[in-house]
Amino acid sequence: MTAAAKRSLLAGLRWTSLRLRLVVVFALVALTAAVSASGIAYWLNREAVLTRTQDAALGDFRQEMQNRAASLPLHPTKDDLQNAAVQMASSSPGYSVLLVDKRDGDKPIVGNSNLDTFTLDNVPLSLQQQVNRKQPVEAGNTYPYHLFWQRTSIRGTPYLVAGTRIIGGGPTGYMLKSLDQERQDLNSLAWSLGIATGLALVGSALLAQAAATTVLRPVQRLGDAARKLGEGKLDTRLVVSGTDELADLSRTFNRAASSLEKKVADMSAREESSRRFVADMSHELRTPLTAITAVAEVLEDEADSLDPMIAPAVHLVVSETRRLNDLVENLMEVTRFDAGTARLVLDTVDVADQVTACIDARAWLDAVDLDAERGMMVRLDPRRLDVILANLIGNALKHGGSPVRVSVRTDGDELVIEVRDHGPGIPEDVLPHVFDRFYKASASRPRSEGSGLGLSIAMENAHIHGGDITAANSPDGDGAVFVLRLPRDAEELTRTTRDHGAEARDDKGDAT
Repeated sequence: MTAAAKRSLLAGLRWTSLRLRLVVVFALVALTAAVSASGIAYWLNREAVLTRTQDAALGDFRQEMQNRAASLPLHPTKDDLQNAAVQMASSSPGYSVLLVDKRDGDKPIVGNSNLDTFTLDNVPLSLQQQVNRKQPVEAGNTYPYHLFWQRTSIRGTPYLVAGTRIIGGGPTGYMLKSLDQERQDLNSLAWSLGIATGLALVGSALLAQAAATTVLRPVQRLGDAARKLGEGKLDTRLVVSGTDELADLSRTFNRAASSLEKKVADMSAREESSRRFVADMSHELRTPLTAITAVAEVLEDEADSLDPMIAPAVHLVVSETRRLNDLVENLMEVTRFDAGTARLVLDTVDVADQVTACIDARAWLDAVDLDAERGMMVRLDPRRLDVILANLIGNALKHGGSPVRVSVRTDGDELVIEVRDHGPGIPEDVLPHVFDRFYKASASRPRSEGSGLGLSIAMENAHIHGGDITAANSPDGDGAVFVLRLPRDAEELTRTTRDHGAEARDDKGDAT
């Protein structure tokens, strides 16, 4: 599977945070709505069921008390109460009856329709007190006794307990109605509403997923297109369909991409033109410079025999000719880096020998203190290492002063070369720019012996090896320190570069 196919697969499987938030919001809204609706529906149905059962039982009990209990003798016997209770319960919609009367000494006489299910102990004391309390008769209350009821639980089963007293003398009656069937019906209703809530939650999640897919697919395409644009694929465009906000955003992206592609193309054309101009100019200058250099060398050899008034001018011409020649060579080197045509010519070398040869070739042996053990073999481009060392050591001698110390060591898979001088150091505002092209530390002295390209070329040569150069001031405040880090085997870099190039070509072939 190619890298492009892998990226496409991962993008399709990615669970984005926006998608998750959309699903969660949909689920929460659906859950809130479903729970609210289910709760209201359950409460309304509960009240309706209980009120209907309660009203039917209380109405029938009141009627039975009026028809049967009120017709009992003034002082009924226990059998009278028992028979009346049984008759009242037998004609009732499923409740038990308890009739209570008192004799001299307040001794109660009880008649019960079902002694096993309903006794006076099952009647809450508060309800007994309320039933037997005589109410004052006044304009707002025409009866001294009323029917009172209460819901209670006996051994885990819900019941409706009601009681009233016969006005004008007679027994007190209590009714016990089981609400277990109503509880079962309400439990079934609760389960049904719970299942409906769960289904609503699942449905909302599916709906949110569908909505997220519909909304986020164009956003994902826009993100992929922006990523490709950031990777340099400026011809990336989106297929626009519809007239909604996302379609407008896609059109805006396409216009921005077209404008960016045009500007980058114009800048690339101008940069290429400038690079070609510098390369052509440098190349054209080499021929006359060769002739001028030869003449300058002849004049330098004859300078001692010339008129003393003319000799300084000759030395100036020779010096400036050499400086111009170095500048042209540096410009051509920079042009090769910019054009991407610079290549490594690798060889296995002893670092100590390379550094020594660089110093000796420039007659710096007396001014440089070298700390390098022989036998450290590395694979790199010897010519480019010489260019790096010549620029770093020459810069240290020119701006820092001798003695310059060069130390060489290895750090894992890296070669580390440190160049330290004992000069005044580098100003803090200059440190970020020491590797910039044509940068001069002092703006008041734009003309100096250097071209301002040496450290820049050194950095480019380090980069082409896969390394880097850092500049800093010595911690003890004595001079500047340049540290060059290169891989001990630059062959790995060139191999990796070739592999990446081959992979890019494969991706391009798959895309087409």
